[in-house]
Amino acid sequence: MLSDLPPPSDPRVLIDYRTADDAGVFALDSHRALVQTVDFFTPIVDDPRVFGQIAAANALSDVYAMGAEPVTALAIAAFPVKGFDPATIKAIFSGGCEKLTEARVALLGGHTVQDAEVKFGYAVTGLVDPSRVWANASARIGDALLLTKPLGTGVVTTALKFGRAPAAAIDAAVASMTSLNEPAARVLRDRDPGVVSACTDITGFGFLGHACEMADGSGVTLALDPDAVPLLPFALDLALRNRPGGGATNEGHFGGKIVWASDQDAALRVVLFDPQTSGGLLAAVAPDRAHEVLRRLDEAGVSAWRVGTVLERQAGTAVVVGRR
Repeated sequence: MLSDLPPPSDPRVLIDYRTADDAGVFALDSHRALVQTVDFFTPIVDDPRVFGQIAAANALSDVYAMGAEPVTALAIAAFPVKGFDPATIKAIFSGGCEKLTEARVALLGGHTVQDAEVKFGYAVTGLVDPSRVWANASARIGDALLLTKPLGTGVVTTALKFGRAPAAAIDAAVASMTSLNEPAARVLRDRDPGVVSACTDITGFGFLGHACEMADGSGVTLALDPDAVPLLPFALDLALRNRPGGGATNEGHFGGKIVWASDQDAALRVVLFDPQTSGGLLAAVAPDRAHEVLRRLDEAGVSAWRVGTVLERQAGTAVVVGRR
């Protein structure tokens, strides 16, 4: 769709849309670069305040995934002009502000339009040292792959819409979606230069979709261990009856690049393609430092799992799931 757009020619543009990365990066000088992203969506939970929190955490995540510190945000909102309680609007904005405050991000303003369907999110700007940017297209052969949040928010929130989600599943999904990726990003940033080679956050394209983008951008193949991938409570139980439409789209788009080395449970396949909201970070780290990084994440209160390895590129294959 964007193939006909002229690519940026400004040498200060370090990362743009061509690598399907999480945010754009623009160098200000040799020590500072701007990181910019935007994300907004329709409500996925009933509580307006929680919706605002999730929207903010989700938008901030793209900046964390680039190795940057978010500093400012602009709200983007759409609300019906009639029949919509102003208190609900206030609760959405309040929830978002709570997460911005937690992240030490200044809300500078925003823009609101009239729309029949509610939408909310943020454009976020961050700062990073250009020499320490994490792209999604720079994973190295041999790297260990670490994931910092469990999967399944899409199937759980879909089940919520139809009244089929147990309270424990909803609570776990909300806790995950409202948790900032800042503690995980801080631990990864504090490691020596080169320990983290690539990073992305798991959002709308699902775990396998974002893994494919990392593999394609880096010219490698990712070998993923499905037994090591963390899942939200009840995600497997809910998957087959509550698959979001985006999950089928993800499978249709990325499925041809994936080799299933062994038979996988149908429900697990759904969750691996499940579009996530405010998902975790998928980081490629030096294999000899993976244990240390996992320990440091645990000490910071961040759950993380080693879910795979980066291999030499195999013709036509971005991701191998399971042992070949």
